[in-house]
Amino acid sequence: MAIELSVIVAYAVGILLLFLIGRAFLIPIKILLKLIYNAVVGGIAIILINLIGSFFNFSLALNFGTALIVGFLGVPGVILLVILKFIM
Repeated sequence: MAIELSVIVAYAVGILLLFLIGRAFLIPIKILLKLIYNAVVGGIAIILINLIGSFFNFSLALNFGTALIVGFLGVPGVILLVILKFIM
């Protein structure tokens, strides 16, 4: 029972394609996980700022816009929101 060369090549190409497709899906998942991580850390930072800021009559809104800014920038986004709140 001999295995033909074409069958071996077909399996090799299939495994290579499976590997390449897996790599293609892994990159967007890493970016998405980083955005989710930044949004969670930033949301916690906004909540802490709101807790501490309640003593000084200062608060930041926790909505889609602020979550988007914090999701892309992380903690520097929270600092940006605080600065913008003081300016406006």
